[in-house]
Amino acid sequence: MSDFIRIKRVYEKADEQDGFRVLVDRLWPRGLSKEDAQIDWWAKDLAPSDKLRKRFHKDRDFEVFAKDYRQELTVENAVRLFKKAGNHRVITLLYASKDQQQNNARVLRDFLDECQSDRE
Repeated sequence: MSDFIRIKRVYEKADEQDGFRVLVDRLWPRGLSKEDAQIDWWAKDLAPSDKLRKRFHKDRDFEVFAKDYRQELTVENAVRLFKKAGNHRVITLLYASKDQQQNNARVLRDFLDECQSDRE
C-alpha cells in the first residue's frame, strides 16, 4: 500500500497533506456543503454502481461487494484519475460511509495501488 493514495471520510477536516481530494461516492454526502467538502473532483464514475451500492447496504457482505466492485473498475478509470491528479504527490479518496473498514474507498485504493504498481 502506497502513501501516494490515501483515504479519508469526507466529513473530516481537509488539510494541505490531502493533496488532490477526490469524492468517490455516487451520492453527495448528507449535510455537507460543497464548500466544506473542499473536493477537487467528484468522481461519480469511480463509485460503485447504484445496483451494487444498494445490494451492499441490504446484505452487508463486504467480500462479495469488493469482488463485484473491482469487476466494475477499469484501468481506464485509474489512468483518468492519475491524469486528473496531475503533479500532486498525494491523492486522497473521500468517502461518506460511517464504516471506516468496509467501504468502497478501501477497495478503490487497493485497485489504484495495483494499477500504479503496474505503471512503474
